[in-house]
Amino acid sequence: MARQAQADGIAVVCATPHIRADHDVRIEELCERVAALEVELAREGVAVHVVPGGEVAQHAAQGLSARELRQVSLAGAGWVLIEPAPGPLGQELLELVDRLAARGERMIVAHPERHAGADFEERLRALVQRGCLIQWTAEFIAQRDPADPADFVLGLARDGLVHLLGSDAHSSLAGRPVQLRAGLQRLAEVCPPEHVRWIAETAPWAVLRGEPLTPP
Repeated sequence: MARQAQADGIAVVCATPHIRADHDVRIEELCERVAALEVELAREGVAVHVVPGGEVAQHAAQGLSARELRQVSLAGAGWVLIEPAPGPLGQELLELVDRLAARGERMIVAHPERHAGADFEERLRALVQRGCLIQWTAEFIAQRDPADPADFVLGLARDGLVHLLGSDAHSSLAGRPVQLRAGLQRLAEVCPPEHVRWIAETAPWAVLRGEPLTPP
């Protein structure tokens, strides 16, 4: 997977194991495991860095302490990747965001394309108003049709509701690869260059440093 990332021009990968009841991920072990992987990548000559994190299920986030949330935040810097509950984005997610924001947490909403509903755009805007970033799956974005003026998702991109891309890769053997380039190229067909640079470089580096972000 790291070699796939390197071939795509990715410099840093956030390893985001699922943090939820059906996965035996031990939060206290993440940093040590990532450090061991970094040693192996250096030994293999793979020029990609891996930083710890987690994809925190909406229902699991409520039971994590502030310390645990920090441990599973991306690069341990404070931005927490939240996996919405199955189904359309709902009021419970907004309430969770409000509670965590009151504790000083910053949140990124993962793969919203899986959670569309009748009020999808309204829910996305409500999340952004609460300070969330919206991270779409790169492969999904790459498959959009820029020649179709009615493409809803590319319309959201034009309106500034695409903030980050993630590979959502689970294996190098099957499924989505560790690639972002094709999705960024698709966005470049509908968004200004400075906006695409923000998505590709400015925002990810700020997330890794734990800095606040205001989407363009």
